[in-house]
Amino acid sequence: MSALINYIQKEIHITYNKKFSKKYIEDKLLPIINYICSSKSKKFLFGGSQGIGKSSFINIISKTIEKFYNKKVLLLSLDNYYLSKKQRLLLSEKTHHLLMTRGVPGTHDIVKLIKNINKFNQEKYPITIPLFDKLIDDKSKSKKTINTKCDILFLEGWCCGSSEIPKKFLYRNVNYLEKINDPNNQWRNFYNNKLKVEYKTLFKLFDELIFLKTSSFNNVYKWRLKQEKNNQSKNKKSKRMSAKEIKVFVQHYEKITKWMMKDLNKKAQIVIKFEKNHKISSINFN
Repeated sequence: MSALINYIQKEIHITYNKKFSKKYIEDKLLPIINYICSSKSKKFLFGGSQGIGKSSFINIISKTIEKFYNKKVLLLSLDNYYLSKKQRLLLSEKTHHLLMTRGVPGTHDIVKLIKNINKFNQEKYPITIPLFDKLIDDKSKSKKTINTKCDILFLEGWCCGSSEIPKKFLYRNVNYLEKINDPNNQWRNFYNNKLKVEYKTLFKLFDELIFLKTSSFNNVYKWRLKQEKNNQSKNKKSKRMSAKEIKVFVQHYEKITKWMMKDLNKKAQIVIKFEKNHKISSINFN
């Protein structure tokens, strides 16, 4: 147990440059890891808002499981299945101009993602995973190949687990972007229909849903602003979004994020609440 906690503490420090106490790890992280490893389920869906730290959090969990529980994890990110810039341009010209911005349901290659999940189910390897480069907002030429059989599948993504949004909430403007750019609800109807059909089909392939819930939507803008600064530090040549641009960008995600915060409290098998400092304040097992 001591070696396990020490390992997680070290990984957290490497990832976040913060030191979390051993008690915090024992109380807030081990129950989640133990739940996953003791479950008969093989496929876990992780949903949660932009900037909450899904990728880092799930990466630590998967590395810990592989090292201490002798199970290999196939880790997929919904972000890597975004449509290319050219595909989104065509979609925006055909359907609605807001679809040029990656994010909402309908801007992912769900067919490709489901094919990869089916290969996991059938134990057919190698599995080739596309990669998306957010710094250029386009598909990467590089791909990742998984050659070894995996025991567990994780899929993480900001809207993972979201159900269709009721019309009453869907048509209520929650921000300036919706009010000005989508007065006839064309954009909202498009992504909501995608949630109703394609994404529902995708999410039903999973045995368990784990929801990473922000304590407030206000955290999302601050987290995304910090992410943008970190991305810029990794690649000085990339164009960084301004604070104003990030505010608009986050508004594309606001409606679905707020709906998930309302809807998934009882539907998810685990609800993990994160505060603005990225620390977990509560874990609810349903």
